[in-house]
Amino acid sequence: MTASDLAIEVKDLGVRFRRNRRGRRSIKDLFADSSRRSKPGEFWALRNVSFHVRPGESIGVVGRNGQGKSTLLKMVAGVLIQDEGSVTVHGGVAPLIEITGGFVGDLTVRENVRLTAGLHGMPRAEVSRRFDGIIDFAELQDFVDTPYKHLSNGMKVRLAFAVVSQLEEPILLVDEVLAVGDKAFREKCYRRIDELLTEGRTLFFVSHNERDLRRFCTRGLYLDKGRLALDAPIGEVLDRYNADYNAG
Repeated sequence: MTASDLAIEVKDLGVRFRRNRRGRRSIKDLFADSSRRSKPGEFWALRNVSFHVRPGESIGVVGRNGQGKSTLLKMVAGVLIQDEGSVTVHGGVAPLIEITGGFVGDLTVRENVRLTAGLHGMPRAEVSRRFDGIIDFAELQDFVDTPYKHLSNGMKVRLAFAVVSQLEEPILLVDEVLAVGDKAFREKCYRRIDELLTEGRTLFFVSHNERDLRRFCTRGLYLDKGRLALDAPIGEVLDRYNADYNAG
């Protein structure tokens, strides 16, 4: 299998965090300490994680809270820097990871759509062409000139999904954020995900919702204590995860 046959390659990935400091280590720390051993107050959020994803696959990432699922998603999105190993993504990503990510509170909905889509590489003319569809999908027709900071969390989720789902990137990254939306909007989002999968997009989906995982994903990655406990068909992964969860 060559690199051209893959959408995502993860090899021996390791990511460390500090317990006594918010976020990752500073750039100064990275240069000052090249040791791969954990120091006091540090822990491995991910360790020795390896897998690959082919174009068009739909991957569900499962595990209890704090096991490294969102960290892995952010690594694929290029948000974090690894301490060990490598993450290689072949093609652009459309990330729906945090509802506030990439949006500016003091800018209006209209301005944020243009800014965010532009930052993801959508040409200005294409943003203008898709603008009305984005606003209609987000159901924000009456809030186009409202500052983003005044939107409810549900509105922010709708706007984020509406923008990201219009991007032409081949890889879609989705975290738990859709749980914030109401049932009707979630179903609309799910129909859009179905459309993207039909188009051959690659899906990397983090969720605790077993029904959604079974609906969208054919393969699963089970993370336990920051390590890849199982890489298998989604049904097998969910059965193993549920058995471990019920066993305490």
